[in-house]
Amino acid sequence: MGRLDGKVAIITGGASGIGEGTVKLFVGHGAKVVIADVQDQAGERIARELGENVVYQHTDVSKEADIEAMINLAVSKFGRLDCLFNNAGFGGVSGEIDQIELGADYDATIGVMFTGVMLGMKHAAKIMKQQKSGSIISTASVAAIQGGLGPHVYSGIKAGVIGLTQSVALELAAFGVRVNAICPGGIATPIFAPMLEELPSGDNEDTATRMRPILAATTPIGRSGEPDDIGHMAVFLASDDSTFVTGQHLLVDGGLCSMHFQAETGGIADLDLITRAEDK
Repeated sequence: MGRLDGKVAIITGGASGIGEGTVKLFVGHGAKVVIADVQDQAGERIARELGENVVYQHTDVSKEADIEAMINLAVSKFGRLDCLFNNAGFGGVSGEIDQIELGADYDATIGVMFTGVMLGMKHAAKIMKQQKSGSIISTASVAAIQGGLGPHVYSGIKAGVIGLTQSVALELAAFGVRVNAICPGGIATPIFAPMLEELPSGDNEDTATRMRPILAATTPIGRSGEPDDIGHMAVFLASDDSTFVTGQHLLVDGGLCSMHFQAETGGIADLDLITRAEDK
């Protein structure tokens, strides 16, 4: 018996990184899954590989019509919705605060990582309130908890995701619907690719491979995080093992937020720190 037998889940950003790892874990635990992403080729490939209990839906989470369509697909194909994992995201607009342009890149950052989470909660709640059950999970970040671990706008958005999670959790608790956030630490995924563009070539190694020793050097537990580390927490939050857990933001960070960063070392988003870690 899997921990998610009989459950139906949607995972946004499910075609790569944390999302892909979580899709595979959910299926392994017995769930039926809708992969929602804009990476059509990767999403369709994963759905084919995992079989009839997985379907891919092209979804731009910043667009309400796309969110409605992914929710409707889950219900029409699988009959219900037990878990929504609002995971889609990227690094977004960055730069020093007095240099950030409030243009298209800024709007896209807000749209995907905050509006997308809010829209997911809105439309999942319509189904889950009727069912009197469900679990909504959102990806926040250690950058929401501690300064210096991510770009300014990204950090602010992720803090907002935690606030939204706590607020919506209180509304939906009366309906048996739980709302929680996961705060990943340094997870070896393609999200770091823009950062590595400014560093020497890694001899055609992929982003995750290049990032593992860098993240290991900045994480107390001594290794980088992997997508499955976040996926296992998502399985717990989606399962009946967590029916008394709501309104929480759970850190899965290898101890990163317990570590004191001296002013001269910065955080994991500091290119100087990453360069020093590569030199070790």
